[in-house]
Amino acid sequence: MAEHVRVLLAEEDVDRRIQEIGDQISKDYDGKQIHLICVLKGGSFFMCELAKRITVPVSLDFMSVSSYGSATKSSGVVKIVKDLDEPLKDKDVLVVEDIVDSGRTLSYLLEMLKDRGPKSVKLCTLLDKPERRVVDVHVDYTCFQIPDEFVVGYGLDYDQRYRNLPYIGVVEFD
Repeated sequence: MAEHVRVLLAEEDVDRRIQEIGDQISKDYDGKQIHLICVLKGGSFFMCELAKRITVPVSLDFMSVSSYGSATKSSGVVKIVKDLDEPLKDKDVLVVEDIVDSGRTLSYLLEMLKDRGPKSVKLCTLLDKPERRVVDVHVDYTCFQIPDEFVVGYGLDYDQRYRNLPYIGVVEFD
């Protein structure tokens, strides 16, 4: 079975929208420092591009979580594979995600981060699939709402491939 990738969101559109979101975040956090938390691995491409477009002081941290265990469907129970390097006490935190899908993992993660005493916690995502939501998660900054298709590129992968595509594509099988 062969596969190919159909362009869903062109590189120019993704770049333009990330600039718009960066401008909005810069305006909303004017006079403050923002602490970006990237959820690895998929969020890394988006966070780097977003951080370059934010004009207020930025600090970065990374965490890696797993919510699948041995199943192919998310269990909603989050296992921290790599925790944050810095405490969150009194920081304005922005969690940067590649995609919000069912909301199970993010809901758990956001509650866990709030328990660490930040001044604020908000969520920014490159892609949002609201029709897949099982748990209500408030997304503060969304670049694109997309249909329920399997997407790759800009950090999102299919079997560890296609992360480096500069656009968002849909994997299609022949």
